[in-house]
Amino acid sequence: MQKPLQKIIIERLQREILDLEGFKTKVHYTKTKLGLRTLEDNFPNQTFPTGTIHEFVSEKPEHTACTSAFISGVLTKLNDQNGIYIWIGKQKQLFPVGLKKFGIQPHQIIFINLVKPKDILWATEEALKCKSLSGVISELEDITFAQSQRLQLTVEKSKVTGFILRTQSERIHATACAARWKIKPLASENENNLPGVGFSKWQVDLLKVRNGNTTSCIITYHHGQLAIVETENTYPFTHQAIGS
Repeated sequence: MQKPLQKIIIERLQREILDLEGFKTKVHYTKTKLGLRTLEDNFPNQTFPTGTIHEFVSEKPEHTACTSAFISGVLTKLNDQNGIYIWIGKQKQLFPVGLKKFGIQPHQIIFINLVKPKDILWATEEALKCKSLSGVISELEDITFAQSQRLQLTVEKSKVTGFILRTQSERIHATACAARWKIKPLASENENNLPGVGFSKWQVDLLKVRNGNTTSCIITYHHGQLAIVETENTYPFTHQAIGS
């Protein structure tokens, strides 16, 4: 079916803006990185951005838990289960063996436990400089725009993807991160209405995207795959830096 003229014009303008800002447009891109076309269509060039910083906002401990699981599922898809990651934080609430369910083996993660926020931030920047890493996950209670900009400049050189878990949502403000997410747990559902605990299910809100669209969808993780159940709202294209 042929695309409407208005959509063609909007897509052309998006590509021109991205080209002016230094993004390389992939004209014949056919394969998504996550296998979640409905979600990835909202990013520049319709693909999950790597070599940049993603910010995740958690309001409750259970939100942090399912956010960690979602990130693990994303990392598995991005690196074919062979990557090495650094996980930095002070909460010590993550059970490494539990990540096996989401495709990450415990030996793939180097855990760094620190107490002071300035030490966590320093370790995060140093880890992001290591080009041999597949990803860096950092539990930061808060981060300023200047600090996030420094991290973003770091990954632009190393091409390492960073995931910032913010646990103090009452002080959310503008950052230089490429995307801001909020992941919340939903009641699991078993196949064929069988009893017991079902597959993981999350409400995934893409709150802000640089040069892209915001959206909300429900995602499950079962049989080693991320899958979209349904998409709720997609807002029009907005050309702006991420703000509060």
